[in-house]
Amino acid sequence: MTILDEILAKKQQEITELKRSYQRQSSQKKSLVSLYESFQQSDRMNIIAEFKRASPSKGPINVDADPGIHTKMYDQFGANAISVLTDQPFFQGSMEDLQRIRQVVDIPVLNKDFILDEIQIDRALDYGADVILLIAAAMNPARLEQLYRYATGLGLEVLLEIHTEEEAVIANDLNANIVGINNRDLKTFNVDLATTERLAEQIKDPATLLISESGMKTTADVERVQQAGVSGILVGETMMQSNDLKQTFNELRIPLNEVSLHDR
Repeated sequence: MTILDEILAKKQQEITELKRSYQRQSSQKKSLVSLYESFQQSDRMNIIAEFKRASPSKGPINVDADPGIHTKMYDQFGANAISVLTDQPFFQGSMEDLQRIRQVVDIPVLNKDFILDEIQIDRALDYGADVILLIAAAMNPARLEQLYRYATGLGLEVLLEIHTEEEAVIANDLNANIVGINNRDLKTFNVDLATTERLAEQIKDPATLLISESGMKTTADVERVQQAGVSGILVGETMMQSNDLKQTFNELRIPLNEVSLHDR
């Protein structure tokens, strides 16, 4: 059994409990912030800075970080969006982290979790997310499309995560407008930036916003994925472990060139 299999099995247990106990919050229409639109307007590499306490591969990263204080600094130093890892058993996150972050930033907030059911999408909206993550590797294409349509029907945006050529085909078929290419293999947790280089060219629509996820540590890393046509990066461990967040943002927020914007 892979790490992903373990996570998904645990997540199904969580969903069963959620369906038993979760009460929808106010159905009042929320004003959502578009990650897609704001990223398209930027002339620098867009950074989704992640609040991530721990991971299955690295163990504790920054377990005691205060979500409000930490992500307020992200916002201050140039983050274009915030990703919040809300899985508890494997990443030590919580929906309360997301709720707290929503209170202190106005930029788009991504609920990063292993979403397999509509009730998780309802909860993400209730707690203040603008965007949710859907992972192609976590379900069959028909179920992925159901959840994609459900989320967008609520006004949420979807970051559709892919890792293989087969999943790139699924993203194209869905006409997903925000595609995240995960350089980390969720079965082995190995990281390889060549994944972005290989898969970016498989996404057919030039209007698709491409995000490279995992493995961003240096300016050279960002320059490498930018050449593949990426105009956004998701950065977790590097941000959570940084001793100088301002400097880290300065190193990663490189100017976007025309390749990223038009020439895939």
